[in-house]
Amino acid sequence: ILQRVGRVPLPPYIRKGEMVEADREAYQTVFARHPGAVAAPTAGLHFTESLLRKLQRMGVVLAWVTLHVGPGTFKPIVAQRLAEHRMHAEWADLTEATVRTIEAARQRGGRVVAVGTTCVRVLETAALEGALKPFTGLTDLFIRPPYQFRAVDALMTNFHLPRTTLLVLAYTFGGRDLIARAYQEAIREEYRFYSYGDAMLIL
Repeated sequence: ILQRVGRVPLPPYIRKGEMVEADREAYQTVFARHPGAVAAPTAGLHFTESLLRKLQRMGVVLAWVTLHVGPGTFKPIVAQRLAEHRMHAEWADLTEATVRTIEAARQRGGRVVAVGTTCVRVLETAALEGALKPFTGLTDLFIRPPYQFRAVDALMTNFHLPRTTLLVLAYTFGGRDLIARAYQEAIREEYRFYSYGDAMLIL
């Protein structure tokens, strides 16, 4: 039914939401499997099948999570204080197999690199009690200072709109000074922002 009557859920700032056929492939990650999100996890749009194979040949172990991005991802923060903002709930799934893969990587001294803020929210939700555990259900975790990350060591993310929970998460992960410098450079060098834009890797 989704394929027959549905439309690609483009963000409102792309062509006023008007879809063209090319968006069916362009606005979809190569590792998407389960329909249900109202937006693509845009950091993942930078990956191709050939790039994933190259990363694997370099020794990178891939693991998968699911988070169905909800319409709240497009809503700006209007509360005067971050503590007053109510995060939209989104459905997430972290399987036992992925947890085992992550644990094995950590035991080898590897790092967990999250591709996108959606991935961060899944992993951090699953680690709220300390140890990473399988998780299936709704998460309304709002990551803001002074949140202490438990599951993620590095983050790849796009450049986000002001007053969004996505930008707050990146700010919380990378720190005020680093993220401010990154955005200043992005503006100076005319990087592309938002869904079809450039990305940064925060180590």
